[in-house]
Amino acid sequence: MAGEIDDAIRRAEQETFTQEPPKTLKGQIGYLMRQLGSAKAVAAEIGVTADSVNRYRRGARKHPPKDIAAKIDSAIRQRWQPGVRKRRRRHAATTGGITVETRARFGYTAPVGTTDDGRFRRLTVHLPATYAQALLDARDAGASDQQMREIVAEGFKDVYFQDGGSRAMGLSDVALNDIDYIDFDLK
Repeated sequence: MAGEIDDAIRRAEQETFTQEPPKTLKGQIGYLMRQLGSAKAVAAEIGVTADSVNRYRRGARKHPPKDIAAKIDSAIRQRWQPGVRKRRRRHAATTGGITVETRARFGYTAPVGTTDDGRFRRLTVHLPATYAQALLDARDAGASDQQMREIVAEGFKDVYFQDGGSRAMGLSDVALNDIDYIDFDLK
């Protein structure tokens, strides 16, 4: 069963449908050639001859029949979006990080003399790439929602509560409970 964190990551990945595939026939055929490796492979994919593929690529033929144009479009879309998502995930995990927006109850263990009562907070925090990498790796490995919550909570502890080590150093454990909503944005 998918949890709240998994659903939020899935929504963030769906939002990567922002980059459009090539629009011109020449560009589309060029993209398919790069993906499949040869005119013969593209021809087999879309149901034409290799000579026709080369004519489309050169621009000698600009208007394929409707059924062939639909096959070209289908072949492009089948390969395009997974590549966009993969690049976005790789960028988030290596340099961009992940922005988390949530309203949830945060509980924590704090030193004597301070309050450790959990309370609802609405936070939007940009977590560095290390947390994005850990979260995406955990999701790919089939981690539970609780395990992914712990990764997010650890990120909030370091970035928000301790401000990278400049405050609240006595804070030891942060727990992310009672999530009202949570959204991610892969940067």
